[in-house]
Amino acid sequence: MTKTSPAPRFRLERDALGELPVPAHAYYGIHTLRAVRNFPFSGYRLHPAFIRAFALVKRACAQTNALLGHLSEERGQAIDAACAEIAAGALHDQIVVDPFQGGAGTSTNMNLNEVIASRAAELLGGEQGDWERVHPILHVNMHQSTNDVYPTALRVAVLTVLSDLEIAVAALQESLQRKETEFRDVVKPGRTELMDAVPMTLGMSFGAFADGVARDRWRIFKCRERLKRVNLGGTAIGTGLGAPRDYILAVTGTLASLAGLPVSRAENLVDATQNMDVFVEVSGMLKACAATLMKIASDLRLLASGPGAGLGELILPPLQAGSSIMAGKINPVMPEAVIQAALRVMANDQTVTLAAAMGQLELNHLMPLLAHAILESLTLLTCACQGLATGCVDGILADRERCLLLVEQSGALATVLVPALGYDRVERLLAEAKAAGRSVRDQAALDGLASPETLDRLLSPKRLCKLGFTPGEFEGVEPR
Repeated sequence: MTKTSPAPRFRLERDALGELPVPAHAYYGIHTLRAVRNFPFSGYRLHPAFIRAFALVKRACAQTNALLGHLSEERGQAIDAACAEIAAGALHDQIVVDPFQGGAGTSTNMNLNEVIASRAAELLGGEQGDWERVHPILHVNMHQSTNDVYPTALRVAVLTVLSDLEIAVAALQESLQRKETEFRDVVKPGRTELMDAVPMTLGMSFGAFADGVARDRWRIFKCRERLKRVNLGGTAIGTGLGAPRDYILAVTGTLASLAGLPVSRAENLVDATQNMDVFVEVSGMLKACAATLMKIASDLRLLASGPGAGLGELILPPLQAGSSIMAGKINPVMPEAVIQAALRVMANDQTVTLAAAMGQLELNHLMPLLAHAILESLTLLTCACQGLATGCVDGILADRERCLLLVEQSGALATVLVPALGYDRVERLLAEAKAAGRSVRDQAALDGLASPETLDRLLSPKRLCKLGFTPGEFEGVEPR
């Protein structure tokens, strides 16, 4: 019986720095392996949308090069097919470089180049690492530089993930609007500086939330305009050196068709290669969305506080047990998670701002950090909007009796009477009510200032939702 020799565990690869053993069945090669060893910083992986976008960019380059005769038809088709598989979600486990890396994204670019080349070689009958058949640099990276494909892929990724965020923000807006309608007849105290203020309806509160989200929805939509210009074809610094003119003029159009996005070549490729201010602008809009979500989540948490010893006006849907020692305790976990996501987005905005500002001369060397931060923000905001809508707002109930009780107990109720009675008389009314331990409504009726029916009319939801007042509304309110 003949013994079969075990399959090799490694293949030996060489670059300008020497040799390294690469796992035999790895699709990546020596350049990726060096990056993995050099930058074991975070343990994070590249955002899936970024990997898919990168594959689309590589696919556009391969198609364009093949069409123009710069790449053989056979190799071009194999590279195209390999890129299509990665864009569809395959081989993402082979993209192993850390998002935090030196070299302005070269490690990411080479990781994609090597994986695409290996897979293309397989499709042509070879094996992983068969660089003779398909070479990562000569064929997959033909007429490209990290400095044009990386920023282009990032723009494509952000445009793609923005669509998910737009859908999530729209759904949250609609959820808040439904609650605005549902709670339009629930009268509650308003509050300023955490102290009692004039009465309002709970529907008004949710209407204000919805309008804030609507503004974010518009801002996010406008982000698209800022991201459409790409520097693909500019190669190292935007001059196009190393790429043929026919390729430069055609490749962005190919990408637009493949990605289904309205991307076009920037007029000034040098500017588009070195300046990342567009991402600062987009990140600022994302920060505004985070601020809105944080305000809403904080308010919901406060309005649901207690429930026995807090405001208790809202009842949030119970999602999980809130304590390992206090039985029956339910915490506002969804608003708290949203607040944490919002804080992270705000921190990422500072990161994006500094990374863009610290780019030097013809290249921004901090692109990997910028890419990680802005894509993380997009994902966090999308998930936060979805979670807040489906895990909180949709299931919120109003404690109507509690709301009415707090209105009756609040001295701010008397503000409704100021236009008819004057500030001084209402101030005395409040002092009398407090001294006697009565509600403002009962004290006003006892003093003969207004009948219970008149007070009911002045505090009706319909009256509170109306902008301003007319003199005739105070008929039946008389100073004594």
